[in-house]
Amino acid sequence: MSFQRRRYPYYNRLRRLLPLVFAVSLSLLVLFAFLSFLAPHPGDSDRLPPRVRHASINIGGGGSDAIKSAAFRVPRDGGRSDRDVWRSRNAEFFYGCSNASTKFPNSKAVTRNDRYLAIATSGGLNQQRTGIVDAVVAARILNATLVVPKLDQKSYWKDASDFSHIFDVDWFVSFLSEDVRIIKQLPPKGGRTWSPSRMRVPRKCNERCYINRVLPVLHKRHAVQLNKFDYRLSNKLSDDLQKLRCRVNYHALKFTDPILKMGNELVRRMRLRSKHFIALHLRFEPDMLAFSGCYYGGGEKERRELAAIRRRWKTLHINNPEKQRRQGRCPLTPEEVGLMLRALGYGSDVHIYVASGEVYGGEESLAPLKALFPHFYSKDTIATKEELEPFSSYSSRMAALDFLVCDESDVFVTNNNGNMAKILAGRRRYFGHKPTVRPNAKKLYRLFLNKENTTWEEFTSRVRSFQRGFMGEPKEVRAGRGEFHENPSTCICEDTEAKAKAQIESRKLGKKNKSTNKDAAGAVTVPNDGQTEEDEPDWSEPDYEEEQSDLQDRGLYNGTSLDYDDPSTSDEPELEEMLSD
Repeated sequence: MSFQRRRYPYYNRLRRLLPLVFAVSLSLLVLFAFLSFLAPHPGDSDRLPPRVRHASINIGGGGSDAIKSAAFRVPRDGGRSDRDVWRSRNAEFFYGCSNASTKFPNSKAVTRNDRYLAIATSGGLNQQRTGIVDAVVAARILNATLVVPKLDQKSYWKDASDFSHIFDVDWFVSFLSEDVRIIKQLPPKGGRTWSPSRMRVPRKCNERCYINRVLPVLHKRHAVQLNKFDYRLSNKLSDDLQKLRCRVNYHALKFTDPILKMGNELVRRMRLRSKHFIALHLRFEPDMLAFSGCYYGGGEKERRELAAIRRRWKTLHINNPEKQRRQGRCPLTPEEVGLMLRALGYGSDVHIYVASGEVYGGEESLAPLKALFPHFYSKDTIATKEELEPFSSYSSRMAALDFLVCDESDVFVTNNNGNMAKILAGRRRYFGHKPTVRPNAKKLYRLFLNKENTTWEEFTSRVRSFQRGFMGEPKEVRAGRGEFHENPSTCICEDTEAKAKAQIESRKLGKKNKSTNKDAAGAVTVPNDGQTEEDEPDWSEPDYEEEQSDLQDRGLYNGTSLDYDDPSTSDEPELEEMLSD
């Protein structure tokens, strides 16, 4: 009995405590739920928002000080490098060669007087440039007279410039006179203005495609205009036609004197500041980021802003941002570009010219890059508003100024694989293999993601390893691979005699000093196939025959389209125009 009496008070006290325990538990549960709601999105943990990331970068004083971030110390200098960072290895053994062979007859012998080809280009300056180059070759395939191409004045870029405002039209006509007959406008027909038949050809159309599809219309109507003419010519052509492409792109297309004068003045001012400089095509504008479908850790604000821009393109697919990044399809952030350049051996004393429009995030996004490279310029900072006034209302003319500075730079760095990047990469290969750095974004992605967990030395070693084959050196890309405008292999010749002579000298030096033999031999060893298939983002499109076969298999192919109504009246800009510059 005594035991039962003692047990009842114990249970009474426990029953009185239960409501209190329940109330405390419920409060903790509510508090936990509230904190979980406030926590950042799980995807944000992979890449901190720019403003958070930027705050962690501070510059110390003194020559040996570093930019510090937790366990990641970035030096001010570029460190030791196994190469000259301002020139490509073996560049002296390669040169551009685009002269026609003896088997390529003069235009007077092949041009038919009753065939006229007109072209309407598409996109921004550099996309239109590819169209102009290919138009000359298309006219040669058809043995037609080419009318000076019309530039795109209606699409996204809304630039009222015509051909003669951008390029020296008289030089263009005269330089190519032995290859293709070119006139400035169609001759009158029966005393009236001649209106050509409009049509389009498939992407990557080859010689047989033009002969089968365009030539019959030329026979019947004598004048044809090809609309939306961009990338409408195959990468796989005969050597003589490929060399014609190079003569057009690298010799016949010359900017007008006002553009050349201003562009050369910008280059001169950069040279006054430093013997060497890097030109960076940053391509971190809001429209580019929206088009890419990538995410940079800016939270709901970034998603909302870029989604609003994306809605302008009704046919634009919504991509998985993380997958885009893994596949190397996302531009690097300004900070990532700076870290890559420092790892490649460029110190804080290097001068950088940035070719870019409005940078997403403004000065906040640029702050880490400027901290790494304080000598930071653009055309707006080294030229006055008055000097730029004749060009500033025209996007193509402003793009031409950036093109000239990037072309003349000691090192060109591109941050996407758009048209300007491709054309400049090909041009710099043709004119001496000047260093052209393209981020190996597929492999750099993980490295940037985990950089805080490694040392600077490890980071540098891996960046240099990943960038082999992405530096614009000779033979790092296989002949015939990629866009011809980017890799004009048919037009690049090797001076085998000079190379053999250098190798003999190298071996003689090696006999005198065995310890230097490996380095000396390496100086003339041409890297082969630096790029691998898995490194490359899949930017390519199939050639005409492959595309035609695929569409026929799916029952979708309907041949070349005739455009009797101008197709450019569509309100929706073409997606590829976003990559035009």
